[in-house]
Amino acid sequence: MITGILPTRGADAHGSGEWGASRGSRVHRGVDFACFAGTKICSPVNGECTKLGYPYSDDLSFQYVEVTDERGRQHRFFYLEPLVKVGDTIKTGQPLGTVQDLERRYHGITPHCHYEIKRNGEYLNPALESI
Repeated sequence: MITGILPTRGADAHGSGEWGASRGSRVHRGVDFACFAGTKICSPVNGECTKLGYPYSDDLSFQYVEVTDERGRQHRFFYLEPLVKVGDTIKTGQPLGTVQDLERRYHGITPHCHYEIKRNGEYLNPALESI
């Protein structure tokens, strides 16, 4: 699971992986967990896979998995090769996907999985949310 097991991505040439870090005209609305490409990421919540999406409109090789939990929060895990399908029932600890190689897009970036939570269109700090 993504918890205290994986370290957060610190600062590198492409920025910081911390909640609220500057991204020029916007801020980072998630937390990046450092892990190697191929690492399996497991769900921290029970819920349903409600979306498989693409973070970049110009590169459909990168994907994300969205799990909506029983409280209506959307947990999104970016840069994963999905192991689940939309409509699947998800259990805590179930593998959602394997981390993709971000080096193909961002040379020198710390390999990581981006984790964000949204509820009613508002971003929530994953570090402060009780799962």
